[in-house]
Amino acid sequence: MSMLKRSLSLAGHRTSLALEAEFWAVMDAAAEAEGRSLASLVAEIDEARAVRADQHGLASACRIWALQYVQARA
Repeated sequence: MSMLKRSLSLAGHRTSLALEAEFWAVMDAAAEAEGRSLASLVAEIDEARAVRADQHGLASACRIWALQYVQARA
């Protein structure tokens, strides 16, 4: 799997996030299905991670979110 890097604005700050194409595809589809931007979805994942005091990085949190999203729809 190849990594794809995307730039986003989170809480007013530019950041880069590298994920495998398969995870980006899930997150893009989820954002589209919910009628929202990818940046707002990633911001929500990041905020939830902060609330839980999650020790995982943002990329790991996005992968876990995408996996849970797919599992919930299976």
